[in-house]
Amino acid sequence: MRAVVEPADHKREPSIHIERETGKAETVLQELDRIIASRHFRSAGRSRQFLQHVVQQKLAGHVERLKERTIGTELFQRSPDYATGDDPVVRVQAGEVRRRLEQYYQEAPCKPPVCIKLPVGSYSPKFEWIAEELSAKPEPLTLSPPTVAPIQRPKRLTRSGVVILAAVLLILAAVVCIPFLDSRFAAHKATTVMEEFWSPVFKSPQPVLICLAKPVVYRPSGKLYERYSRAHPGTFQTEVERYNQPLPLDPGEKLSWSDMTAYPEYGVDLGDAYAGLSLSGLFGQLGKPRQVRIGSNYSFQDLRNSPAVVVGAFNNRWTMDLTANLHFAFVEKDGKFTIQEQTPGGRNWLQHVPNSPSENADYAIVGRILDSRTGQFIAIVAGINGTGTQAAAEFVSQPEYMEKLLHNLPSDWQKKNMEVVLKTTITDSIAGPPQVVAAYFW
Repeated sequence: MRAVVEPADHKREPSIHIERETGKAETVLQELDRIIASRHFRSAGRSRQFLQHVVQQKLAGHVERLKERTIGTELFQRSPDYATGDDPVVRVQAGEVRRRLEQYYQEAPCKPPVCIKLPVGSYSPKFEWIAEELSAKPEPLTLSPPTVAPIQRPKRLTRSGVVILAAVLLILAAVVCIPFLDSRFAAHKATTVMEEFWSPVFKSPQPVLICLAKPVVYRPSGKLYERYSRAHPGTFQTEVERYNQPLPLDPGEKLSWSDMTAYPEYGVDLGDAYAGLSLSGLFGQLGKPRQVRIGSNYSFQDLRNSPAVVVGAFNNRWTMDLTANLHFAFVEKDGKFTIQEQTPGGRNWLQHVPNSPSENADYAIVGRILDSRTGQFIAIVAGINGTGTQAAAEFVSQPEYMEKLLHNLPSDWQKKNMEVVLKTTITDSIAGPPQVVAAYFW
């Protein structure tokens, strides 16, 4: 049965507005049913409701209702005068639906007659008709009866002609054989430690997921900016100012909880962002398709379907969960973040500040789990702080750092799980080269 989402203030059944006579509306609804029944949407209630709502409104010809405030009011029960700048529920959900649609069509086993897309910057869905594109056939060719030419005796090649022909044949042989020989050589030549480290990601046809954390972030509400602006005319008049300038409140000023608003679009750590860029560039060089996922945009089910790199430590619940029972684990102890060796009398590493106020150190874990409880290859690239995460990403993406680990590797390390603890010295908030301080294989 098709689930139908109707706006509360419109009780009548909406009439299908577009192309009723050709049955295209029914084809769109059939594709909508397939989409919301897929694994990408069936466990995401809000995404299903959003997609059903905008598609049905588009089919009914109610394009004027596909505006942010109207959708927020009709679908998410917001008040008609709610501040869209303070409550980005519609924008966030539209982005989530776009992401899930992209994944759905990437994994679709065959092309459907119509693709439902949600263009960036719009809440009005677009229907792309595949059948129409394929139905355009070229005009048939009309062949004239062949003209029979009189048989002529072939001319004898001159000496220069023989030389030219031989040269052409040699060039053709080189073009055909050299790539074959190169491939045979490439297949037998030794790979680097970095290439062997990442070789498990190529056993899956799925793209590797680069999973970044996104903790909860709060921002001053629009009302708080307006209150400050009334007391200080000419300040914070535009969103650009609010995005790029801190709000200079008196430290003693009292605020209520309503003065702060949770913003789901913000919150990626700077070190995690650098790590994501480094890893994405690495997989591009290795020729492995990749997808970057942020915050709640990936689930345990996603980790079961694809190899993944989990970035960040204490701000990433999946890192904390996956490393909880490993030899080296991230542990919060007495209010301090540490890396703990989980054996009797095991070592621990925590961020410390030596005598120099401009220098400190950070630590990180690089993990390589061949068959995690997700059933897929998992790599962990995570520091106690963002600088440690950045150093860990440099370690796994730059061959010169990983080659230094070579003398500590067991002979059959490629078939083993591994964890490496790294140290990086921080000078003026910049991470130095990563150094291996401990390693464990099993």
